[in-house]
Amino acid sequence: MNQITRPAEAQPLAQPAILDRHDFGKLLREGPPPRDLAAERLHRQQSLAITFRLFARLGFDQGLAGHVTARDPEFPDEFWVNPLGQHFGRIRVSDLIRVNHEGEVVHGHQPVNRAAFAIHASIHAARPDVVAAAHTHSTHGKAWASLGRKLDPLTQDSCSFFEDHALFDDFTGVVLDRSEGDRIADALGPHKAVILLNHGILTAGPTVEAAAWWFIAMDNAARTQLLAEAAGTPRPIPDEVARHTARQVGSATGGMLSFQPMRDWILAQEPDLLD
Repeated sequence: MNQITRPAEAQPLAQPAILDRHDFGKLLREGPPPRDLAAERLHRQQSLAITFRLFARLGFDQGLAGHVTARDPEFPDEFWVNPLGQHFGRIRVSDLIRVNHEGEVVHGHQPVNRAAFAIHASIHAARPDVVAAAHTHSTHGKAWASLGRKLDPLTQDSCSFFEDHALFDDFTGVVLDRSEGDRIADALGPHKAVILLNHGILTAGPTVEAAAWWFIAMDNAARTQLLAEAAGTPRPIPDEVARHTARQVGSATGGMLSFQPMRDWILAQEPDLLD
């Protein structure tokens, strides 16, 4: 397995604090609270650790595959990511590493998945609006990706991705080269998600919470369409209605709010992730 490593004189992370809890109404009205750089970094790290624990519970982990990243708020050309070879279900805040766009580990001592660097560095460079991106080899995401098609608006939930996801239809093997990551970023364009032919799905958003929720929702939409097509001939929602529904359910704020109950649940179950 190719690795990108650099001996780093990493400083220990600050002691994580419990995430603030905000009621849905306040989040909906005001958005997330303003934070200084240190607090925002910690929030993104905690949200990443929460995401990995949730993804483990959902069965999105598979061997060495899968990565979720969060742009550092102080150094926007660097991002936090899971270390290579550590199970999602064991990742803590203190396990996360920070990588720059040259592939150097600038915080932490563990190796980074080369594919994680190749894909995520390109996306973060191409999309300044993207704070986080998520990609794993989830079963239903892979199954749908093998068809080489975009998702149809079959349900209210799947309308989140109507006219807001793309298809990368040129599988050439494991993504190890930055130029391949650039092609994936080009395919993603301004959208929240991209289907990678014969590979899986990827989501990107302005918060870790939105990117994580959209990955969960997209895998669920893929599973739903696979089941519906296996049972018969689904009836898609008309474009005008799907477009209207997308505005109702597909926003980044909606993604962040949808993530909150799962966040609270996993924190109650596995508080050690904040270590």
